[in-house]
Amino acid sequence: MSLSLPLRPDRRQSPVAADVQRGVRRLFSQLGHVSLPEFTLASGRRADVIALGGDGGLTIVEIKSSVADFRADRKWPDYRDFCDRFFFAVPDTLPREILPEDTGLIVADSFGAAILREAPAHPLAGARRKAVTLRFAHAAAGILHALDDPGAIADGRL
Repeated sequence: MSLSLPLRPDRRQSPVAADVQRGVRRLFSQLGHVSLPEFTLASGRRADVIALGGDGGLTIVEIKSSVADFRADRKWPDYRDFCDRFFFAVPDTLPREILPEDTGLIVADSFGAAILREAPAHPLAGARRKAVTLRFAHAAAGILHALDDPGAIADGRL
């Protein structure tokens, strides 16, 4: 049986970044976390992946598909204000030595991912954790609604 979902992939990503995202989300699922792609933070920045652990811990993963992609991006330090742990996720072809050592490191492809360096913990304040978690829940519920009511997307209600 083939299932056609009404939600379309984000076409802003390169095919390499999309593959890395899929592998990262599979990894976090195996670790018991739930995740959302392209998550908009209260700051207006969009995290490539945010994961929520069973303990309430929040992890943001920034995907870099090439050296040029990494060098062009200076916004990634802002993500630390919205998570307990921050990782870069890259394909195996990206030279890892260009990435900051004070961040976590994941290598991924479309089949899976591996954590090569754990991210240092920097626990969120309670009020910020609550705000990000509520935003996560709202976004996830919106996705579930769209899956249950595809007409809502076509009608512009979501």
